[in-house]
Amino acid sequence: MPIYEYGCTECGKHIEAFQKISEEPLTVCPDCGGELSKLISSTSFVLKGGGWYADGYASSDKKPEKKAPTADSGEKKTEAPKEKTPAPAKAEK
Repeated sequence: MPIYEYGCTECGKHIEAFQKISEEPLTVCPDCGGELSKLISSTSFVLKGGGWYADGYASSDKKPEKKAPTADSGEKKTEAPKEKTPAPAKAEK
């Protein structure tokens, strides 16, 4: 059975109630008789990690690895020649 949390608009108290999903929500505070509003609570259910699909079912064929060019692969790197720039002249006083 789910636990629902309610907050009273009059006295500010928080109430937890075990209710069936089919039951009507509570509307009256048992302490002061004020109006109750349903609160959204955080859950203890947390999803972490890669997941069952990524860990067990994802195919490595779909993601080809990029390989860096090596010296024996026939690919040559060419670099543009570096030009020497003269140092700026110092201003004389």
